[in-house]
Amino acid sequence: MTRRARVVAEAVAGWRAFRRRRTAMFFTFAFPVLLVVIFGALVTTSAGASGGLFTEPPAYYVPGYLAVVVLFTPLTRVGSSVARHRAGNRFEKLATTPLTRGEWLAAHTAVNAVVVGAASALVLALVVGLTGASVALAAMPAVAALVVVAVVVFCGIGAVLGRVAESRDGVVAASNAIAVPLVFLSETFVPPSLLPAWFRPVVSLSPLTYFSRAVRAVAVTGDPWVVDAVVLVVVAAAAFAAGAVAIPHTD
Repeated sequence: MTRRARVVAEAVAGWRAFRRRRTAMFFTFAFPVLLVVIFGALVTTSAGASGGLFTEPPAYYVPGYLAVVVLFTPLTRVGSSVARHRAGNRFEKLATTPLTRGEWLAAHTAVNAVVVGAASALVLALVVGLTGASVALAAMPAVAALVVVAVVVFCGIGAVLGRVAESRDGVVAASNAIAVPLVFLSETFVPPSLLPAWFRPVVSLSPLTYFSRAVRAVAVTGDPWVVDAVVLVVVAAAAFAAGAVAIPHTD
């Protein structure tokens, strides 16, 4: 069996496992939709009338809504999968097959890319429809590519969490502890001008910042975005390598 065939076979198995978990599949799409409805339609309208956090044009927050999907879904799903495989001694069985750790992670990253891509398209359509955000349709292929690269980043980090956490509950707790601050402190929903001057350099340490900057530049403002995209690609390569190494041969 070739490497491609092994990755495809594992990806198909991962996709079927995802479809069997109806609750997880529902909330993968329902959570970002609920976020768009609350913050995009209700909070933004109120803030626009009286001043407050959501005072930027609606298009400014497009990267924020996409960031929620590319961050929470792969981080939690891959981390939980690694923890679940460890608990069920699945990696001991996988060690007897030709499937490598990198191939396993590539397969599950591909599944997450499909899931996150579909959720991102839904979120983007809702943001445009509910808030009237103006985005460049010609930029959608570039946005899709950035979404895939961001998925690679957080699948790799999720694999590391799945290795170091003691259980699936530990993975969920660690994922939330990482994701919640990042989703608000990565130039997504909170403009840098609203943060203390001493904290602004810290924002550049988040990989989600480079995703947000690149998406906003390519789809909204038309500013240069290649540098941010290159940084994101480099981080994705490092995160994937770290995640592949973190996946145990046996446990």
